[in-house]
Amino acid sequence: MKKIVSLLTLALLIIACNEDIDDTTITIPEVTFNFTHHWDSTFINSTNLETETLTNANGEVITINRIRYLTSHFELTNLAGETYIFEGYKLTDLSDDATYNFTPVVNTIPSGTYNLKFVWGFNADDNTDGIYQDLNSESWNWPAMLGGGYHFLQFDGMYNVDTANPSPFNFHNGTARVSDGVFEDNFAVITFDAPITISNNTTIEIKMNIAELFKNPNTWDLNVLDTPLMPNYDAQKMMQQNILSVFSLGETTQ
Repeated sequence: MKKIVSLLTLALLIIACNEDIDDTTITIPEVTFNFTHHWDSTFINSTNLETETLTNANGEVITINRIRYLTSHFELTNLAGETYIFEGYKLTDLSDDATYNFTPVVNTIPSGTYNLKFVWGFNADDNTDGIYQDLNSESWNWPAMLGGGYHFLQFDGMYNVDTANPSPFNFHNGTARVSDGVFEDNFAVITFDAPITISNNTTIEIKMNIAELFKNPNTWDLNVLDTPLMPNYDAQKMMQQNILSVFSLGETTQ
């Protein structure tokens, strides 16, 4: 059975041990998560976000105006089945490189081998309407008539830019509206099978392939699904399915 370990409790125990043992240095690693972004083989960051011309799996040529996304509930589980949960959430804005890193406030963790998982967006317990003031100030709220809570993704741009008639798209993801007053949780749990060995302060790279949003398992036809997608139940569920292939583990540095 999985054992949940509070990182705050662990931190307090470490402090107590350090106070009791003056001649012994106890080293407990700290963890930072670093998100990098690409479109298949093209590296994307703030310098080329709005200038790259890209082609999706359906053949539409696009440009990007904005990508912002939310991740939360980061967990590392060791070989003994002990799970360490990192509090907090991360709003990444690709126009701001400073938002690519996530270093939890309490993040010390025993050395060992772990598997990582995190939540795309907020889970049902955390996706409470209006309670996160920093997200409110970022206009990150999901409309109450569509289920409330918060966006998971804002991805905006233009498609068919290689034609005389380019069009906008707004690929926004959040709670799925089934019908009037009926809503469905739409977060995704991102899991990684590859083990991560942690022995010192560690930075874990998480790679986001933006192109996967449009191709796996659902090939996205922007000529059909461009705007508005927020109230479109089928579109929201297709996004949830596609997000599962977007992230992969990159380099771990210590």
